[in-house]
Amino acid sequence: MRRNLTPAIVLAAFGLLVGGLFRYAFDQPNEASVANYLRSAVEGAVITLILWGSHLYLVARGSWLRQRPLIVELIARSVILAITVAVAAIVLEVALNGHGLEAKWFRETFFKIIGVALLLSIPITAIYELVRMIGGRTLLNVMLGRYRHPVREDRVLLFLDLIGSTTLAEQMGELRVQELLTRFFFDIDGPIVAHGGEVHAYVGDEVIVTWPASAGAPSRRPLDCVFAIEKRLAKRADHYRKAFGVVPTFRAGMHAGPVVIAECGDSRRQIAYFGDTVNVTARLQAHCKEAGRPLLISGELRRLLPLNLDLAVEPLGSTQLRGRAASIEVFAVARHATS
Repeated sequence: MRRNLTPAIVLAAFGLLVGGLFRYAFDQPNEASVANYLRSAVEGAVITLILWGSHLYLVARGSWLRQRPLIVELIARSVILAITVAVAAIVLEVALNGHGLEAKWFRETFFKIIGVALLLSIPITAIYELVRMIGGRTLLNVMLGRYRHPVREDRVLLFLDLIGSTTLAEQMGELRVQELLTRFFFDIDGPIVAHGGEVHAYVGDEVIVTWPASAGAPSRRPLDCVFAIEKRLAKRADHYRKAFGVVPTFRAGMHAGPVVIAECGDSRRQIAYFGDTVNVTARLQAHCKEAGRPLLISGELRRLLPLNLDLAVEPLGSTQLRGRAASIEVFAVARHATS
């Protein structure tokens, strides 16, 4: 909820401005009164907030829409927004002006309101799609040129992959397994976003998620994210059994430390992560199979977490991971049996 408050305030202010400009652009000079400008500004703000609310509703409840081809999704969104704006404009016209609907208003103003609202929704939708593609923080940093030159940042990394994807491909075929992976990645995205994570990349049957690391404000959100994913998959178990005959399970490795981040490529730019922290996280995830644990974290990450974790944290001692000379402290983390 807090995450949506700031954009709502910004959009409300933007709506006030657009409402005033709409009055200035389309109304007659003899209608240019303070009261009319105030009504138009309020109308602009309310319509903008209603559009934002509709957008949030489609994000939260519109999974059926996001699974359609992008062109179908965009057309459907435009139709839904047009209907929403039409209803809002009619209600506001009656409520703010204290009289019934007039044919002149429909003829001269109604369709202009819808047109302006839909026109302004285009850049908002485009920005939203960019955020979906590369992440909000990454988009902002790319726009500011932060990663044009390599930058070192402290990050928490999660490498999470589907167990047994090779065997499943042999049993089900590659196309069916890809359908399973698509559904798997779609279902775990909600818990990732809800816990402040940002998907960095999908690599085969693996997803890489990042969080900013801060020693001054210990947070268990990365760990809670993994258990929320586990809970989400358990909730969707019957769906997976009916659709694929199997419920997906995963292994996950988590680590924290400095990462070098840089913008790579030209024809297709990409944000790339480099450094030992990335390699250790990948090795931790791979070590899950050998250790027989679904979730392993490093000692560096454990030191960033709150001391009073209500979780089963099992020290596995100093471990030398495959392909790495130096050993690290490794912990297995799980929920208590009653959790």
